[in-house]
Amino acid sequence: MAANNRRMSGKKGAQVGSGGNRRRGLEGKGPTPPAEARKGHVKNRIANAKAKKAAGAPRRSAPKGRGGRASSEMVVGRNPVFEALRDGVPASTLYVQQFIDNDERVREALQLAAERGGIHLMEAPRPELDRMTNGLNHQGLVLQVPPYEYAHPEDLVAAAFDEGQDPLIVALDGVTDPRNLGAVVRSVCAFGGHGVLVPERRAAGMTAGAWKTSAGTAARTPVARATNLTRALEQYKKAGVAVVGLAADGEHEVGDLEALGGPVVIVVGSEGKGLSRLVGETCDYRVRIPMPGGAESLNAGVAAGVVLYEAARRRA
Repeated sequence: MAANNRRMSGKKGAQVGSGGNRRRGLEGKGPTPPAEARKGHVKNRIANAKAKKAAGAPRRSAPKGRGGRASSEMVVGRNPVFEALRDGVPASTLYVQQFIDNDERVREALQLAAERGGIHLMEAPRPELDRMTNGLNHQGLVLQVPPYEYAHPEDLVAAAFDEGQDPLIVALDGVTDPRNLGAVVRSVCAFGGHGVLVPERRAAGMTAGAWKTSAGTAARTPVARATNLTRALEQYKKAGVAVVGLAADGEHEVGDLEALGGPVVIVVGSEGKGLSRLVGETCDYRVRIPMPGGAESLNAGVAAGVVLYEAARRRA
């Protein structure tokens, strides 16, 4: 029997070494980088949003519709088209029916479109306008409103930090009336806020109706859209922003909450259901608006205005 047969021994033979790799793997990797430099951290995303804004990066566009094309809105009818043009609703094209009766409202709409500039005037036969509007009573005038360019939720915080201010943001939970959204945008602008946050689903978006109610303030007050509102609020909390929810049974009165004087996002629910369960559980504070007159609730636009006033008063 060969004496050098390794299988005769129960012990393992010589092993190839690691070359010191294991020892080096145990060595420290230096100090932990700051939050702004750690990929995936909320402060890193805020820093990136600031950098993009400083570099003039374009804002994120509206979600795509079917077929990969961004959806646009059509305002139809002589009075609605005239009012949209008068109130500064963004528009790309004004379609006018061939051989239309040229009454006063039509002339005023054409004049406004020409004065604003940047709006294409297109003449089209009635069947084509019927097709475009799915048979609605367009009265020979159709205004095409381009998709709204929503900001990212982190852009609102970054904008406040860029200005050396504490963020003041309003988030809407389950508000489906575009006019309420427009009213909130107007109040945020009036009281020095930094933007409005809405969820992607089951919520009002920046339609022509919201633009009109905002009375032009939507042009300078960003609206951000979140895929998941609760997750977006959690990210705000990690960035040091207090989340204050409005609730009829809130533990604090709006005039007593000192947190409104600092970085804060005010969450307003629907008039009927209020805050959803998950959003309510995410809030750091729940506040109520005293109503000695006996009304059970206020609509979103009015409620947001009351709390924004208190926040602005404390900041002043």
